Amino acid sequence: MPTTTIPATTDSAIARRINAVVAALEPELIEVRRYIHAHPEPARMEHGTTRYLADRLRAAGLAPRLLEGTGLAVNIGADPRERGRRRIGLRGDLDALPVRETTGLPFASTREGFAHACGHDIHTTALYGAALTLKALDDAGELPVGVRCIFQPAEEVQPGGAEAAIDQGVLDGVEQIYALHCEPKVDVGKVGSRIGAITAASDTLTITVTSDGGHTSRPHLTGDVVFSLGQLITQLPAVLGRRLDPRAGVNLTWGAVHAGRAPNAIPASGSVSGTLRCLDGRAWQRAAKVIQESAVQVVAPYGVDIELNYVRGIPPVVNEERAVRTFDAAAKDVIGPDAVVLTEQSLGGEDFAWYLTRIPGALVRLGTRTPGGPSYDLHRGDIVFDERAIAVGARLLARTAVLAGDGAAEHARVG
Repeated sequence: MPTTTIPATTDSAIARRINAVVAALEPELIEVRRYIHAHPEPARMEHGTTRYLADRLRAAGLAPRLLEGTGLAVNIGADPRERGRRRIGLRGDLDALPVRETTGLPFASTREGFAHACGHDIHTTALYGAALTLKALDDAGELPVGVRCIFQPAEEVQPGGAEAAIDQGVLDGVEQIYALHCEPKVDVGKVGSRIGAITAASDTLTITVTSDGGHTSRPHLTGDVVFSLGQLITQLPAVLGRRLDPRAGVNLTWGAVHAGRAPNAIPASGSVSGTLRCLDGRAWQRAAKVIQESAVQVVAPYGVDIELNYVRGIPPVVNEERAVRTFDAAAKDVIGPDAVVLTEQSLGGEDFAWYLTRIPGALVRLGTRTPGGPSYDLHRGDIVFDERAIAVGARLLARTAVLAGDGAAEHARVG
């Protein structure tokens, strides 16, 4: 695993200072990441990770506030109200996935069946590094803005941890918010950004079909649950393409179907579960109603009853233009002039979206692929992230907070 520093070029004194601080911290950051990686905890169970980070932040002279359950937030710099200045938010996420790790790394997961297969250990450590860097700037009188670092739990589940964190006041007094997400198909040292929607809305649904059941030799005497499920599986995604604007990128994909056990018995119940993803927020608002109406119509001829359990998940992450320009300018300052690449909108979901329904901000993709090395998909048990991305992320988050706070976004340009 490479551990050498990604070189950066900048003419800004504050950017040079950020790079120097992070370079000195990099061995510690790798140590922190490897500990978190080896001790993954699933959503809302991140108790050990929370304690570990809180202890390290306190040892660095900061005063983290524990959130209810799991997660924490920490302020850096004096209260902006005392200075007439602003507060900027930075967010990372703590939870791991119920995935078995197969990397064979010396710091691989020690908890069978759980792994940091989405890179949240990278996000968390980059944010921790940014917090320590901003603390160093503040101690030197060089931090022009108050910053709140939010270590959020439960990003991987629905409903996620963002809404609960917001309810606990993590955005109080925060003017803008920024976050990173690992991108294992982009080389380390590159940052993928996009103005507007960068992820999709994501909901989950389960349709349960019931009837009296009966013998497969007499399907005309009962509602055929299995046949009805088959109609839902094939027809409902097709109906959505005619009821919702196709430009909205609506995608309904089934992940589980359960019905019966005997080949000669029509079961009395069965279910199908899946996810609905949508690139457009307006179509997302309509989707649940359309699915309910259409599901009833699809099975109407077959004499069965249905129940829809539709769990509204998250809207798309919609990046605000000035926030993206700030991120891009920061990347060029502390990584290099060619650091920023345009990224596509993904059908993946991210509950960072809820923060952006309250205040402006942006999420960018942090390259984690070793140049010339293999590409991975997220959520795979064998995924390996280039650890040099940790320092890149810490530099990027720290510089973004400073730029956002001193108003340099007005002069940022997208190259």
